[in-house]
Amino acid sequence: MNRLVLTRVALAALMLAALAGCSKGGAADDDEAPEVKGTVLVTTALPANQTFHDTIQAWGTVVGDPHRASTISLGHGGQVIGLLVAGGQSVQRGQALLRVAPDPVARNMYLQAQSALDLATGELKRTQQMAAQHLATQSQVATARKALDDAKAGLEAQRALGGGTAEETINAPADGVVTALNVNLGDRFQAGTALLSFAPSQALVARLGAQPEEGAHLKPGMPVDVQGAYGAAETLHGRLELVGHAVDAQTHLLPLQASLPPEAGNMLVAGSAVQASIDTTSYTAWALPRGAVLQDDKGAYVFVVDHDHAKRIDVTLKHPDGDTVGVQGPLDAKMQVIVTGNYELDDGDAVREGDEVDKAPQASSKAQQESTK
Repeated sequence: MNRLVLTRVALAALMLAALAGCSKGGAADDDEAPEVKGTVLVTTALPANQTFHDTIQAWGTVVGDPHRASTISLGHGGQVIGLLVAGGQSVQRGQALLRVAPDPVARNMYLQAQSALDLATGELKRTQQMAAQHLATQSQVATARKALDDAKAGLEAQRALGGGTAEETINAPADGVVTALNVNLGDRFQAGTALLSFAPSQALVARLGAQPEEGAHLKPGMPVDVQGAYGAAETLHGRLELVGHAVDAQTHLLPLQASLPPEAGNMLVAGSAVQASIDTTSYTAWALPRGAVLQDDKGAYVFVVDHDHAKRIDVTLKHPDGDTVGVQGPLDAKMQVIVTGNYELDDGDAVREGDEVDKAPQASSKAQQESTK
């Protein structure tokens, strides 16, 4: 009897051990089973063939065009008795800038020339009267007439030298800006002294500086986009006019000069700080949103939808700046390039576009409503 009980207990223990082994084996099998990857929700965009430009950045200031800017001076000396403008001030054509008293020497020379003219006028009249009475020859009349002409020329010369008036007003030759005022009230100056510098409002250029290593890529005639360095300023379109061949000793930049359109005077004033973008090389590439292009050890690549699966295509990133980048590679305008959801993809993964997935919740909700009815 005892032997039979022991036998039954042993059989029960063996059965429990076998069941425990099967249970562990099933759990292990579940752990080792490969994970089934589902469909990835993505959005796509079509590539567009577009022209891109490599750009070089430059910085500088707006100045008067040196070919049209001018220095105002006088052909005679004098004294400044009135300052009517300041440096950097915008002026209108004909607006008074300075009041000047002529040099006393010039004034004295003018008065002497006036006296000489009066004398020559009277002398000619007397000689003509004597000739009418046969008391003077025609040669004497001609000599008196020449003396009168010389006196007139001398007076005009002295008037041009500023001696003709007790006070002279210097006016603006055109609409523009007084870029520099070189004299102070009461200053005495010599003939030819630069009193002020003037730049017409329609004659501004951008004097820029770029990194020296960019010089090999720059040529006159390249398009330049210029805008004020501070605040939201409108972009002005010009052309590169001058590319320097020596680095500026103060800024350590390569000097450049760019033309500006006539309307630049309405938006910028001489001395304004500006930044510029110079278009250098032009090329065509596929335009894509920045998020569509990924990078790994092999380089740049994109995913496209190919029969509801992701397909990797290697590309070359040619234009990395901005929200829209330019790539070159085996793409065409009909390919659906994946923009969002691409970070979790591998080559060959099943994908579904967002608009198809968005319809699924609506269909499920409708089915639930019908079942409730």
